Amino acid sequence: MVMRRVLVTGRGGQLATGLEAALPAQGFEAILVGQPEFEFDRPETVAVAFAVARPDAVVNCAAWTAVDAAEDNEAAAFRANALGPALIARHCATLGIPLIQISTDYVFDGLKGTPYSEEDAPNPLGAYGRTKLAGEWAALAGNPCTTVLRTAWVFAPMGNNFVRTMLRVGAERPELRVVADQRGSPTAAPDLADAIAGVLARMRETGWREAYRGVFHAVASGTTTWHAFAEAIFEAAAPFNGPRPRVHAITTAEYPTKAVRPADGRLDTAKLAATFGVTLPPWRAGLDRVVQALHGA
Repeated sequence: MVMRRVLVTGRGGQLATGLEAALPAQGFEAILVGQPEFEFDRPETVAVAFAVARPDAVVNCAAWTAVDAAEDNEAAAFRANALGPALIARHCATLGIPLIQISTDYVFDGLKGTPYSEEDAPNPLGAYGRTKLAGEWAALAGNPCTTVLRTAWVFAPMGNNFVRTMLRVGAERPELRVVADQRGSPTAAPDLADAIAGVLARMRETGWREAYRGVFHAVASGTTTWHAFAEAIFEAAAPFNGPRPRVHAITTAEYPTKAVRPADGRLDTAKLAATFGVTLPPWRAGLDRVVQALHGA
């Protein structure tokens, strides 16, 4: 399978930025597109991007990711997270090329008590999860060569994310209160980008296989809570003279948010490893990688 040119949507975002480095490392050419000249609300701009890029594969990172804001504007989140993937999938199907659609652990309600497999029934608790689940379905329905990758708690050296927020707020306040009763796998965008490049490399090597179609979980190995993650962030930043506030553990009930988040969004990644030979590093290694990049190390 000749696969060289990869169209990446969501330019400027955490994952798209990671792919800008990860794809060339695997011998791909990364073609990034984003707003304002690429807009799902203006389908003609999507058509132009495909015509200009002539891609051999697409990674759709463009999304509405503001979880709480989605509660007030589910229609806009749906346009970005469901109608956008439907549009991309249609173009991919016309060209007969693979689409990697990025999704989230928020498609689950977090009540299972053990890591979710791809066979578990989704039950999103909020607008963001509902629209992302609709996007999975749209991508799979619209293009026979679609791989959905669900990830979680993504952070990077740039953009809005928990690591950057903690380091900023930690420098401003001596004490912080962080939720300790939600579990997940913090996933470094550069590590996820490497994994996506690995998935595409396997597709290039073998050609498209029916086993590649469907949903896969792609998160860092190991799990933690937001509170323990915050502690680890300050620990990782300490060698760079980072802030060292006291971090108090609180419950979700003590930190109300507009959107309800899954209490336990752990994901089982065995299927990704078995199908593509791809595993992500431990979340602490990803944290070190991002903190070092943040400090120019």
